[in-house]
Amino acid sequence: MVVTGFCFVMVTALVKTLGPRIPAAEMAFLRYLMGLVFLLPLWRVLAATRLTKRQLGLFTLRGAAHAAGVICWFFAMTRIPIAEVTALNYLNPIGVSVLAVLLLGEKIAARRILAICAALAGALFILRPGFRELDPGHFAMLITAGTFSGSYLLAKILSDETEAPVVVAFLSVTVMLALMPFALLNWVWPSWTELGFLFAVAAFATAGHYTMTLAFAAAPVTVTQPVTFLQLVWSVALGALFFAEPPDPWVIFGGGIIIAAVSFITWREAQLKRQGVTPPIHATKH
Repeated sequence: MVVTGFCFVMVTALVKTLGPRIPAAEMAFLRYLMGLVFLLPLWRVLAATRLTKRQLGLFTLRGAAHAAGVICWFFAMTRIPIAEVTALNYLNPIGVSVLAVLLLGEKIAARRILAICAALAGALFILRPGFRELDPGHFAMLITAGTFSGSYLLAKILSDETEAPVVVAFLSVTVMLALMPFALLNWVWPSWTELGFLFAVAAFATAGHYTMTLAFAAAPVTVTQPVTFLQLVWSVALGALFFAEPPDPWVIFGGGIIIAAVSFITWREAQLKRQGVTPPIHATKH
């Protein structure tokens, strides 16, 4: 999980280094297009997969939602400090909890409601509306949190019905196809250096997902989840050292509140699982 956090922060740092010359949708499209090379070892599994119309619909819906979030995420990474992008990204599991209640009718305990409220308070500490001028990148990250939450909720549903490589591969393909028209609308030819940076983004993102999977297989989520806080540590360090972004105590404090709330929800799900209670749909699988 330490390596995972570093890989995901490197994705943010590389995109921030590229800057806003290439439109966000095009950068995201090229990242997923080049990332397809990492799916080549899975072609036998994919060729043997037979999906129902319902599953195809869910994969398509997930790809569209994830593509919208990715565009906003790439846009935010070129606009606001790395630490703020990372801290606001912690809202994703909270969004999954809320959507599970609204869309799936899942019951929610009072303690989890308090944890969700605490996480939202942490987001307010980061954003501080009324005390500073908010950048469009902040609003883009809030949209990202909502769309990624929907994507992860669909991933949990689909992972119960299909193999993990299929879920990962179809996400990459559907997101790439969904991003293509937006990328072509305002295409800017990238240089070879920019293409190299985007390939590195794809490599770090793939490596991060792989090491995260290894972590989930090696230890309970209650152990691995709190370690994700290290992503904020990496973000603050990289921002200060390479992008002249001084550490913001409000961002660190707010991010700490969010990750504490997420860790509490994860711990409660693990407790329910040990007691023989069926965990909610969005509980992370080992």
